[in-house]
Amino acid sequence: MDILVLGGAGQVGTELQAYAWPEGVTVHAPDRAALDITDADAVARLLAERRFAAVINTAAYTAVDKAESEPVSAWRLNALAPAILAAETARHAIPLVHVSTDYVFDGTRPGAYRPDDLIAPRSVYGASKAGGELAVRAGNPRHAILRTAWVVSPHRGNFVKTMLRLAAERDRLTVVDDQHGCPTSAADLAAALAVVALRMADDANAPTGTFHCVNAGTTTWHGFAQAVVAGSVARGGREVSVAGIPTSAYPTPARRPANSELSTESLTTAYGIAMRPWQQALDTILDRLIGPVSTEASR
Repeated sequence: MDILVLGGAGQVGTELQAYAWPEGVTVHAPDRAALDITDADAVARLLAERRFAAVINTAAYTAVDKAESEPVSAWRLNALAPAILAAETARHAIPLVHVSTDYVFDGTRPGAYRPDDLIAPRSVYGASKAGGELAVRAGNPRHAILRTAWVVSPHRGNFVKTMLRLAAERDRLTVVDDQHGCPTSAADLAAALAVVALRMADDANAPTGTFHCVNAGTTTWHGFAQAVVAGSVARGGREVSVAGIPTSAYPTPARRPANSELSTESLTTAYGIAMRPWQQALDTILDRLIGPVSTEASR
């Protein structure tokens, strides 16, 4: 069985390639030089040359603030590319598993967003990802869209790695404390994507539609930073203070959702996937980045 992974150089794509796939599954992850997913002819040729059992699209323009000044680039990768992938996978009856984002919501409602809640993006990035979702739904009936949020891992640039770097350089950190969300391990998200893709490849009646996939529990960016620093200290890192600040004190070009909490209930019901708490996922990431909790620090 051949699985095509797009966006293989990113956090989730890297974890998909490292995932313990069942025997007999081969993962293909062409880089951008080998496949431009905004080129319909190139995508058509690849899917005609090899019979893929499923396609997992993790590729995205994720520079949220930069997208405000580069909307064409954001829309090409986040909306045009999914439209091409949906059309071409549908042509070959291949299920498409597509990753989306909490940024499709405006973040104004209380509690956790459900997949069927009204979308109302507040940024170019969010709007382009919403466009990609619409294209996938319209282009391939055999699709699964997994929205996620606050993705972190030992790879690439992300919040955990930034906090560790700053904690090594400064005695005091200031982090936004009025945005709420669900930290998500790229490895845990990759595992969920693999489960969904394999089920869809094997079962023509597998559940389709839009789901949410984040680690269990919620926090603020400030709370997340505190957990990262505490985990670092437990592994021999420096003690630093972490102060909370309002979003208004840290202006950015793109507007962020104040509430990015996502309900994973429908994913559990459809695919039996129960995501572990974000604190456990963070410990795993810190173990990989720094090492296990030091015996001295835990005394």
